[in-house]
Amino acid sequence: MIEALISSKTRIKLLLKFFLNSNNKAYLRSLESEFGESTNAIRVELNRFEDAGMLSSYTSGNRKYFQANTKHPLYQEVNSILRKQLGIDQIIENIIERLGEVEKVFITGALAKGLDSSIIDLVIIGHVNKEYLISLIEKAEKLISRKIRYMVYTADDITAEHDIINEQNALLIWEFDK
Repeated sequence: MIEALISSKTRIKLLLKFFLNSNNKAYLRSLESEFGESTNAIRVELNRFEDAGMLSSYTSGNRKYFQANTKHPLYQEVNSILRKQLGIDQIIENIIERLGEVEKVFITGALAKGLDSSIIDLVIIGHVNKEYLISLIEKAEKLISRKIRYMVYTADDITAEHDIINEQNALLIWEFDK
């Protein structure tokens, strides 16, 4: 869907990298190896985003790091479009909200790093009926045309939640409002 609106594959990769998970940071050479594209094509798109104020940058050593500007007026809109493109909105609507005692849900793996993937990795924290979860995931997979892998933990299982989240570069997509 997004490919019909945005013809530049490099631009789409940068949108996913920075606007799906605002914690992602990268510099030009790291993006070159990650995307498998020329630095010139990436540099042109980075400059466009930075000139538009959608990316901010800072220098550390001899590297210029880029990160999404979450204060940009279009940040939330771009993030929402990407979530819809990837089917994250369908996961929330069709799985998480129907499971009951879910405290938090994170996306891990490639998508959390801002890389498009046909597999969505979820970490679910809470008490869930796993048989019901499996049936909901099967339905959601058909809707979004992506495979969903999951791990379920209870709050008691996770003594150091931050370690699991940081190790996996996780992106919080849902949290129960207490």
